[in-house]
Amino acid sequence: MKTNRLTESLSVSPQITVPDMQTIKEQGFRPIICNRPDGEGSDQPTFWEIAKAAKELDIETVYLPIVSGRVSDDDAVGFGNCVCNRRNTQKRR
Repeated sequence: MKTNRLTESLSVSPQITVPDMQTIKEQGFRPIICNRPDGEGSDQPTFWEIAKAAKELDIETVYLPIVSGRVSDDDAVGFGNCVCNRRNTQKRR
């Protein structure tokens, strides 16, 4: 699984799969924010498949699908809120 670190607390990756979950946990990534809409590719897992595998490893998941080529201001605000809310939650722990 290839990741690209954007900031100290935010990384991105291409499509993850259920077998990637253990590596994700071992590398300390949390939560997983899924921006890929279900059904985008028939060879890709659904969000719910990823979420189920993540839950078994106590990794939080968030489904925030963004349609390629149609990113809106609301999408950007939603992503920013999701990232900020998780950072604030982690700081309180």
